[in-house]
Amino acid sequence: MKVNVAIVGLGFGAEFIPIYQRHPHVNMYAICQRTASKLNAIGDAFGIENRYTDYDELLKDPHIDAVHINSPIPNHAEQSLKALYAGKHVACTVPMATSVDDCMKIVQACKETGKKYMMMETVVYSREFLFVKELYEKGALGKVQFLKASHQQDMDGWPDYWPGLPPMHYATHCVGPVAGLLKLEADYVSCFGSGTIREELAKIHHSPFAIESAHIKFRDSDLSAYVYRSLFDVARQYRESFEVYGSKQSFEWTLIEHEDHVLHTAKLPESEIPKKVKVPDYAHLLPEGIRDFTTKGVYDITENTHLSFTQGAGHGGSHPHLAHEFIMALVEDRDPFPNAAQSANWTSVGILAHESALQGGALIQVPNFNL
Repeated sequence: MKVNVAIVGLGFGAEFIPIYQRHPHVNMYAICQRTASKLNAIGDAFGIENRYTDYDELLKDPHIDAVHINSPIPNHAEQSLKALYAGKHVACTVPMATSVDDCMKIVQACKETGKKYMMMETVVYSREFLFVKELYEKGALGKVQFLKASHQQDMDGWPDYWPGLPPMHYATHCVGPVAGLLKLEADYVSCFGSGTIREELAKIHHSPFAIESAHIKFRDSDLSAYVYRSLFDVARQYRESFEVYGSKQSFEWTLIEHEDHVLHTAKLPESEIPKKVKVPDYAHLLPEGIRDFTTKGVYDITENTHLSFTQGAGHGGSHPHLAHEFIMALVEDRDPFPNAAQSANWTSVGILAHESALQGGALIQVPNFNL
């Protein structure tokens, strides 16, 4: 089976073109970009004939099976809904939407159309997450007792809608791993804001907080998690981290990027409990043709380096894993991970956490998206 894929948005989205071109179950069919000069430059570079400057026109093409949306955050919900109701499967970069209502609408659209939706959350396909997942599935961690994650990034200089964005409004990189490891659903959240960003940024979204930190309680589980985020006026190297504390072993993220992470083992002499670990690559889980994309990307062969690679270190080798999961869910006619309900849960945690922070840490219930 070959899936005809269209990529929408060719900034970060161009990263996925060669992955799809080399995937055994994909026909990299079309691309969409508002600016015709950029559309044609990318189309010529990768040899893609079907090109659209109008998203609505793209959705009318009956040959397209699935769209992979990489447009600006404010467009995610509207474009996902249009695609689902046009009969296309949807993969969309994070976050799913900017409101809880729109998250619910996408879940409902999947139910009504029978089409599949996957939020392309990079962290849950990073090599670190796959390493900890393997430890968990082997029983090496023992009973998981607590989860923790952070996403700290200096967003000064980023374009359009980023300035002054409330930290938790884009929290999936830290919510995803703490919920995703054990396939947990957030039940309710409490969040505190701390510090103050400069006035010209704070007034844009009426959000003063430099850091937002939240506790998440999971539904039908004895577990909770702690996540925190910062975007402006906080001195910190880029950090997209998660940590897992188990009864037998615990995984802690390094404090400095590119240094080794730490694995703690219980009941050893105190000096032997911590051990630095080399996290392996997991390219062997992928079809041979796309394995090398865990360590390189499109921007390795051009003069322009996308900001996600400058600050995000290539998202932990996740890009080919994301594309492969989405395509195989379609080929095998199963839900992708994360599916629409999981994506809505993860996204809504951040949105509601910010509401909690504005209310001084009030407990806020997360809707049940399992319709």
